[in-house]
Amino acid sequence: MRFIPESSEKRVPCFRVLDDNGELIKGSDFQQVSKEVAVKMYSHMVTLQVMDSVLYEAQRQGRFSFYLTTIGEEAINIGSAAALSADDFILPQYREPGVLLWRGYTLQQFANQVFANKADDGKGRQMPIHYGSKKLNYITISSPIATQLPQAVGVAYSLKMEKKDACAVAYTGDGGTSEGDFHAALNFAAVMEAPVVFICRNNGWAISTNISEQFRSDGIVVKGRAYGIRSIRVDGNDALAVYTAVQAAREMAISEKRPVLVEALTYRVGHHSTSDDSTKYRTLDEIEYWKTERSPINRFRNWVERQGWWSEQEETELRSSIKKQLLQAIQVAEKTEKPAITELFSDVYDVPPSNLAEQEKQLKEIIQTYPQDYPTDVPV
Repeated sequence: MRFIPESSEKRVPCFRVLDDNGELIKGSDFQQVSKEVAVKMYSHMVTLQVMDSVLYEAQRQGRFSFYLTTIGEEAINIGSAAALSADDFILPQYREPGVLLWRGYTLQQFANQVFANKADDGKGRQMPIHYGSKKLNYITISSPIATQLPQAVGVAYSLKMEKKDACAVAYTGDGGTSEGDFHAALNFAAVMEAPVVFICRNNGWAISTNISEQFRSDGIVVKGRAYGIRSIRVDGNDALAVYTAVQAAREMAISEKRPVLVEALTYRVGHHSTSDDSTKYRTLDEIEYWKTERSPINRFRNWVERQGWWSEQEETELRSSIKKQLLQAIQVAEKTEKPAITELFSDVYDVPPSNLAEQEKQLKEIIQTYPQDYPTDVPV
């Protein structure tokens, strides 16, 4: 009689290309990138960092209701985005705005969304940072954790049926793997042989719940094997490693018609959101260490500079330009009119049913009766 042990004697290794100082690790097998791609990746990582900083401060000033940053996770955002095709469908959680940025979403579009004005693609119906773009194959974010994972398998199976040269890519955090949807999605994908790449950002925290309180397994990567899914663990603070691993995973998913799980180890430097104070459950020294010593942006910059592709002057000019563009985008977004109240009732039915029409009528009457209780900048 022999029981399968609860865990292996050795942890699953972590794929890395760059060490903490941005030096190539000897013998690393990685996908070569051109100067153009490398500079674009770095520029977008910096843009994402600056955007988070400026919009976070704008929220703190009370200019809009909610924000959430990706500080410390820029390499996962941009490294994975660069490895994918524009035809691949993205089903994000809420720390993947960099994927949307890489695909061409403008800083003005980001600002319009968080300020919920009439130029927002979602017509102001979503809470801030819940981006979406049909044009860019980026499925709109929804707040409930992990609901996008089974949906991604359905998207992937559809692409397989249509024989498309594309896959679905679903992002989630370590907290998302504690949801039943994660397990249902992996099993569904394995059995249906769906071309989907699951990317898990294991950043150590599900709001205030540390990974030690979430699972006893060797991280997330071993969960793939349990469902018969090929899996890899990658250093999520190493942009080259993420780029290489995701590109390989994508190729496997499409050519072999199979799901692949990528666990990216990283750290959530920022608070969970503007509704959270993470210093209540972790030390400032811990946050500062990951912000400075283990920064994915600093690591990738060191490598790009060693190639002779980047300079201090270019760094200064880029950061100054991005900040200026963002401040201008915020000013425009703030001054842009809000969506009309009628947008609350549109885009659901081709012909609105009588009960919905009655609700719209009643709402307008209430606003006219109690105008002091409603914002004056929303057209009735």
